[in-house]
Amino acid sequence: MRHEVQPGRLFLGLTFVAVALVYAGDAGGVWESPWWLGAPVLAVGVLLAVGAVSVTYAVRGRTPRRTRGRGRFPREGEGTGPGADGAREPADEG
Repeated sequence: MRHEVQPGRLFLGLTFVAVALVYAGDAGGVWESPWWLGAPVLAVGVLLAVGAVSVTYAVRGRTPRRTRGRGRFPREGEGTGPGADGAREPADEG
């Protein structure tokens, strides 16, 4: 598998799609929905997402730490490019 399944994000995404479909159907004249309907649907979706994340975390436990060099930013002194040691490159004149 290329990545871990994240059910919390799935619930949140489906919630946003559901709200969009409700308002699109209302705007298209397919049905009529009250203006306040989006708030409770979003609240329920967020609560379902939080529950899914909590269950996922309880089942999987902590995720392993990222290995060196796979993080978003290199640690101090790990870079290999220009200025990686914190020194500035001299400006080109000319």
